[in-house]
Amino acid sequence: MSSSAPDDELPRNVQLAWGLSDPGTRGPRRGLTLDQVLDAAITVANADGFDALSMSRVAKELGFTTMSLYRYVDSKDQLVELAWDRALGLPPEMPSEGTWRQRLDIWATAEYRGLRAYKWLTEHPIRTAPYWPNHMRWLDAGLGALSETPLGEEAKVQIALTTSLYVISRARFSWELESVVGGDRLDYASVMPRILDPQKYRFVLAAVAAGAFDSDEDEDPAAWHEYDFRFGLERLLDGIDVLIGRSEEKR
Repeated sequence: MSSSAPDDELPRNVQLAWGLSDPGTRGPRRGLTLDQVLDAAITVANADGFDALSMSRVAKELGFTTMSLYRYVDSKDQLVELAWDRALGLPPEMPSEGTWRQRLDIWATAEYRGLRAYKWLTEHPIRTAPYWPNHMRWLDAGLGALSETPLGEEAKVQIALTTSLYVISRARFSWELESVVGGDRLDYASVMPRILDPQKYRFVLAAVAAGAFDSDEDEDPAAWHEYDFRFGLERLLDGIDVLIGRSEEKR
């Protein structure tokens, strides 16, 4: 599709997300705005989780009929995508000074904390490359963090997407771990030595013996999840640093 293609050739999801379509014009009465519908969807998901997010539940939150919402969005999937983008919000203001590493660190950490703010954001399945306004702002900010490096544009995109996928997976993993409570949570330090054959699992048992799986039950789970996130992020940034160094050598 050329850049001069008319808006009506774009998918309705894209038109709605970018304000290229006027939602709510179908039917005799217009009592809401798309933003009100999306804010209600976010309220429902924040309160009751991703599984509670439905057209009927959002309509109830607004005091409207379910059918009335179809004047604004075509389906639940469309509602979820647009609400997800709105809930994510804008990326952080990137510092004008500093290294690419500092800027990308700020970007990734802000995304992690944004996803950690609401569990339902990590439960949304990824079905397509992002094209919504806030997602594009995040991508643009990530690419901007790498703008002064010698990397080609394709490499910059790959780095931004790979970093974001790491952030999403870490945030989702942390929420899933926190959902395991009480006796359902396995105590590696005490259980593994009792069930693993030291001849077959000597490296796992060595890690257990060294305290690699120990945890402080009194510690805030969010704090040690962020510690784990930062460890992985630092290693990812180390690898990017090597790639940039190789690119500089070729110049």
